[in-house]
Amino acid sequence: MLPSKHKTSIRFIQQLALLVLGLVLFSGSLYAQTSRLKDITSVEGVRSNQLIGYGLVVGLNGTGDNAPFTNQTFANMMNQFGITLPPGVDPQSQNVAAVTINAELPAFAKPGQRLDVTVSSIGNAESLRGGTLLMTPLRGADGNTYAVAQGSLVVGGFGAEGEDGSSITVNVPSVGRIPNGGMVEREVANIFSEKDTLTFNLHNPDFTTARRIEEKINEMMGPGVAQALDPVSVRVRAPRDTSQRVAFLSVLENLEVDTASSAAKVIVNSRTGTIVIGQDVRVAPAAVTHGALTVTITENPEVVQPEALADGETQVQQNTQIDAEQENNPMFKFDAGVTLDEIVRAVNQIGAAPGDLMAILEALKQAGALNAELIVI
Repeated sequence: MLPSKHKTSIRFIQQLALLVLGLVLFSGSLYAQTSRLKDITSVEGVRSNQLIGYGLVVGLNGTGDNAPFTNQTFANMMNQFGITLPPGVDPQSQNVAAVTINAELPAFAKPGQRLDVTVSSIGNAESLRGGTLLMTPLRGADGNTYAVAQGSLVVGGFGAEGEDGSSITVNVPSVGRIPNGGMVEREVANIFSEKDTLTFNLHNPDFTTARRIEEKINEMMGPGVAQALDPVSVRVRAPRDTSQRVAFLSVLENLEVDTASSAAKVIVNSRTGTIVIGQDVRVAPAAVTHGALTVTITENPEVVQPEALADGETQVQQNTQIDAEQENNPMFKFDAGVTLDEIVRAVNQIGAAPGDLMAILEALKQAGALNAELIVI
């Protein structure tokens, strides 16, 4: 038998080996970029719908609008309540504003459920702060009413104005929200239970990821259950019974799938100077130099006085100085298969600003040395 000291050493080595193996497997799983199916796909037919409406906001403290359509809408509302305005009288209340209301109707929303709605002024109302939206039907693209909105607005912006005409505005006071201000009145028909199959649509189309999803589902459910149709869609046979289909889908959406790495891309935002370089971007052999010629022109006017006892006038003589400065930046070379880290390191060595980096990347793309898609947004 081994002494207890040797047993302890062997046990420690075994635990260390298990720890190293676990770290290797964990690092491998990180590199594989596994994702749940629900995070990278959506189910066909399970989608939200946009709603829109037109109504009136009342109760404003003189910050409403005086647009003709607002007055007409207000008069129509008064007629519905049995109040007839005298002929030729145009109601010009500054406490009323015409607004549009938009909301998003979630999938499977049932009558009686609540929605958040956004209210926006379409006239010249200064602020909707303190206003109340009157009952407004919200319609879908088919013209049917699916919800009704009403309630007090929550406005994040405000404005103030002095008698001398000076004013200040913080955020946007002409847009507000009504949390739970909409109530669903009609359910939207969906095709979730109408077919013998379910279709998963990838958020980012990719042939490799679609094939891996097909293999993962067939590995769990059996051969032929899933079929990749294209880089976006994977069709899966599913039970027709609604309760069974819900349980079936709850299992599938939690499957861990090894997603493929995205295509090599370089995203350039010319407005903000933001540059994002993907991890798979590679550069072919190329030599790059980047410098800037700075020319400075300075005008120094000098006053010239006439000599004593001489006829003459005081004049101004221009003294122009021109200086040219050329940055002495060294040329650096990209070898074949240069990675993202090496690109960033090389560019940082010459102190290139975002604008300079954009010019370098565009020049590399034109030279055929940038093995990536250059996208300018």
